[in-house]
Amino acid sequence: MSDEQDLVVIVDDDSAVRESLKFALELEGMTVHVYAGGAEFLAQRTLPEAGCLVIDYKMPSMDGFELLDCLKARDVRLPVIFIASHADDALRGRAASVGVREVLEKPLSDGALLDAIRATSSGAQAN
Repeated sequence: MSDEQDLVVIVDDDSAVRESLKFALELEGMTVHVYAGGAEFLAQRTLPEAGCLVIDYKMPSMDGFELLDCLKARDVRLPVIFIASHADDALRGRAASVGVREVLEKPLSDGALLDAIRATSSGAQAN
């Protein structure tokens, strides 16, 4: 990844998931910012213009699709990876239809998220 694309933003309501993903990705040399939900992420004065978003599909208050709608309204169009406890075909199809690059099922298998981040970041902007 280039310097502009080494940022990974993780939005997940589960603190253990956030912190473990942050730790693992930082070991790979990535800059990682974590947020407990969509509202917390959207409250930032400036949102990233490069990098990759890793969003938990199902969160209280604002799910992943609602967060994507808010980001699009603010013209933030970064590559997105959803993580979900149950990733069925319906979720994968709906996610693909709104530009989500990948849907990964929890628990994440070794290297799956890193591989997906590298693949999405090499493909430039999505959504």
